[in-house]
Amino acid sequence: MGDHTATRNLQLHHNPVFDVSLNVEGGSNYIDDDGRPKRTGTVWTSSAHIITAVIGSGVLSLAWAMAQLGWIAGPIVMVLFSFITYYTSILLAACYRDPVTGKRNYTYSDAVRSNLGALQVKFCGCVQNVALFGISIGFNIAAAISMVDKGFHNPYWLINIANAAIVIHLVGAYQVFAQPIFALVEKTAAKVFPDSQFITKDIKIPIPGFGVYNLNLFRLVWRTFYVIITTLISMILPFFNDVVGFLGALAYWPLTVYFPVEMYIAQKKVPKWSTKWIFLQIISLSVLVIALAAAAGSVSGVVQNLKIYKPFKTSS
Repeated sequence: MGDHTATRNLQLHHNPVFDVSLNVEGGSNYIDDDGRPKRTGTVWTSSAHIITAVIGSGVLSLAWAMAQLGWIAGPIVMVLFSFITYYTSILLAACYRDPVTGKRNYTYSDAVRSNLGALQVKFCGCVQNVALFGISIGFNIAAAISMVDKGFHNPYWLINIANAAIVIHLVGAYQVFAQPIFALVEKTAAKVFPDSQFITKDIKIPIPGFGVYNLNLFRLVWRTFYVIITTLISMILPFFNDVVGFLGALAYWPLTVYFPVEMYIAQKKVPKWSTKWIFLQIISLSVLVIALAAAAGSVSGVVQNLKIYKPFKTSS
């Protein structure tokens, strides 16, 4: 036990996450088995984060989608895709440990890298960036619709509650989904231009009662520019159902189905052409076909709307 404790203390001492070594026996409540700070999330906080991330702008088009499918096909499709998402989430959770070292992967991309290799990570990164940027636009579209929609007026209190709910959701969700894009751009810029004071220098601003705020001019300028651009794009392309449908189709299959299935097959070494392998591939292929069909339908809808669309104008 003493040797194990000493070894763990040495590992923690060289871990950049910690400034000083910690006694494992005394501080076991604060670190996990990888020597990193324990996550403090609970079922409630996790559920709140999932609601913020998943129940986004797309849910606003759910009523329209159900109306197109009808009372029979609509619920069936909802239950089917709920099951697929739940099942692939279980597969994904089983792949967050490195198959060789057994250490936990802390990001989606790290899990893909450890199970499928660097080439797949590039594809994953491209899809995530396309999806994150698109979701940001989708959030702005939802906000615009909540403010300018004229197709439904009564009862007014219901519309006001709906608008308030959307704003509350967007404030948190926009931040959650924008942070990875901010981090990617700022990290890349710092690497490419390490000597640029505009990019790397922090201006310390003392704030009474708060402390010192580090203002970075590059972050201020580029993040403001990003919000303006996504807002303008959402105003120019207010085809809510079609845009959200296309973005959802673009990201759903690779991120929710393809990568979890392929990672699970690689980590568990599922034999090719076995019953389980065939079952997993059928799920992946089926969702791909549906996603392509949904994307094609969304593009067709956008094309039709462009024929009668006038930028920055709403129709009553």
